[in-house]
Amino acid sequence: MDLPSLDLRLTIHPRVSVRPEPFGALLYHFGTRQLSFLKDRTLLGIVQRLDGTMPLGMALELEGVTADRVDRYRRAIATLMASSMLTSPASNEAAA
Repeated sequence: MDLPSLDLRLTIHPRVSVRPEPFGALLYHFGTRQLSFLKDRTLLGIVQRLDGTMPLGMALELEGVTADRVDRYRRAIATLMASSMLTSPASNEAAA
């Protein structure tokens, strides 16, 4: 799986609901009926910052992700992208 670029701008898919929990969060995609568990509060913070205007690298930085942990979070973001929980704003416009 390719890691997403730190310059990539992402957003939570419009059909995804995020429910924060003490352990992290539940993400439910109403289109695919897929459920994802975020077992990390830092990852939840990153996902919540992704509004389509902020590059991934900035979201990681603002959540305090150190250089030695960046690839770990990029892999998690790649997984969320592969399951359509996260998408690029341009993809949403094309699908509309």
